[in-house]
Amino acid sequence: MMTMIEAEQPDGVIICVGPEAHAELAPRVLRMGIPVYTEKPPAPDARGALEVARVARESGALCMTAFKKRYSAAYVRAKEFIREFPPKDLYSLSVDYCSAQYRNHSPRNLFLLDFAIHMIDLAHFLFGEPESVFAFAKGEDAFAVSVRFANGAVGSLNLNDGRSFGIPTEEVEITARGGNFMSIHNSSCWKIARNGQCAEWREPPTFVSGGDSGNDTGHLAELAAFILAIQGQGETKSPIFESYKTMVFYEAIRESAKLGIPVRTRFETI
Repeated sequence: MMTMIEAEQPDGVIICVGPEAHAELAPRVLRMGIPVYTEKPPAPDARGALEVARVARESGALCMTAFKKRYSAAYVRAKEFIREFPPKDLYSLSVDYCSAQYRNHSPRNLFLLDFAIHMIDLAHFLFGEPESVFAFAKGEDAFAVSVRFANGAVGSLNLNDGRSFGIPTEEVEITARGGNFMSIHNSSCWKIARNGQCAEWREPPTFVSGGDSGNDTGHLAELAAFILAIQGQGETKSPIFESYKTMVFYEAIRESAKLGIPVRTRFETI
């Protein structure tokens, strides 16, 4: 790979081969001064993600992670909605996110790391840094997570691999003081209430054919953001240091489920 990069001198490199390889290959490209986009997760653990973030800082080259939910039209709208309220008025975030059965034999096919990591990252993106986490788990297949965010809001995440890929389960509820709330379904449909009254509704005729699926899912939007950032026309929503924080959140869930106690998060600087 490095020989090809040296020969071609690309404007950017996309690495999508698994968490261990993301953490191994991204620093090598970054040290060449070339921007990098990796699939999620950025590494198998928080330590690996932090090391990549430090190389990105030292090299001055962009490194972003493909946490697509940050780029989904629905969650971009949700972030705008949340910003309307001061932190003291943000009450809660709830997430219900499920898949079909995972093998759960290695980091590449662990449900929590490969699939649920999307909503772990989304919770971090929408409500900010988690402060304290408590989780129950049923093996590697189901996780019930409670979280207190640094802004004082609380959240809950129901994550399991006992459902279906063909019939999506992706429900998100955001609540703020005074009858202000937002409900999101499958990254594409949403309704917003203000002062207890319906104020906004969006429901595409179909998710795949009738809607702009690349922007609804975030797949197209995240790639476009990478290209624009390379061209100096904007910043990405998922730089590697933010991805590192998501991996700290992920590990707190695992640790709490293992020990049966609340776990406070700690974020190192780069």
